[in-house]
Amino acid sequence: MATTKFSGVMPPVVVPDTDDRELDLVSFERSINRMIDAGVDGLFFLGSSGEVVFSTDKRRYEVIKEGIRIVDHRVPVFVGIIDTETDRVIEHGRVAQELGVDALVATAPFYALGGMCEVEEHFRILHEELDLPIFAYDIPVCVHTKLPWKLLAKLGAEGVLAGVKDSSGDDVSFRYLVQENEKLGHPLTLLTGHEIVVDGAYLGGADGSVPGLANVDPEGYVRQWKAAQAGDWAAVKAEQDKLNELSHIFDCTDGVQGYGAGVGAFKTALQLMGVFESNQMLRPVKALSGANVEAIRSVLVECGLL
Repeated sequence: MATTKFSGVMPPVVVPDTDDRELDLVSFERSINRMIDAGVDGLFFLGSSGEVVFSTDKRRYEVIKEGIRIVDHRVPVFVGIIDTETDRVIEHGRVAQELGVDALVATAPFYALGGMCEVEEHFRILHEELDLPIFAYDIPVCVHTKLPWKLLAKLGAEGVLAGVKDSSGDDVSFRYLVQENEKLGHPLTLLTGHEIVVDGAYLGGADGSVPGLANVDPEGYVRQWKAAQAGDWAAVKAEQDKLNELSHIFDCTDGVQGYGAGVGAFKTALQLMGVFESNQMLRPVKALSGANVEAIRSVLVECGLL
């Protein structure tokens, strides 16, 4: 059965850097404590919002080690072990295990693309060779493979997967997975990363959310989760509506796309709010500047966060 300790709001942690691209430990600690103080139920390090695929092995190690130190057992810690192929993923998983994380998050392989037989075998190998719960990360826009809901349900029923972090944007598939998971006795913990429609995911039966925007407004997502637990669906929707106004930090900028517009907006908002000292990005992505910073400032002001 899926464990209840992996439920609720579990933000994917945005990682701050100094202007010379070293880990900014002061800002990192300030941001982590801010989210925990707001009442989040867990933290996910080295996900997409944590720039995992931009990170060297040395940086990954530092982020996990310092993240665990700062969290200090206050909430569960998830860590992304995302890499191109199975053996590289296992190497990251073993390091994360040794550092004391609570669960591991892995995508499908994403360089030597195979079929579903290879994807299934990938997750079976991870389960066999690693000793922590494995969450499948469904993010086809980045790895070019959509994880079928029937396969995920099967691997959950067989105990291969402990859960799914769904960032596919395919709400139909996720809804089918939630329903099948219930039929099977709820073996999977199902978390939505689709932060704009968390209200719908909760109504459908999701166990929690992994919203990058919770780095900026953790209190809003925590209030929403508590309202969902209380069955107050009007409040759930109202919180989502407010969060969606804040989400326009993603689309108010001009001339940037991808990580620069998404994670770049998170870092810029956090800098403007005094949580981060810098909005520096890892190479080759450039930090937002000039009019784009001012556009994000305007959204924050309109949403009452500045």
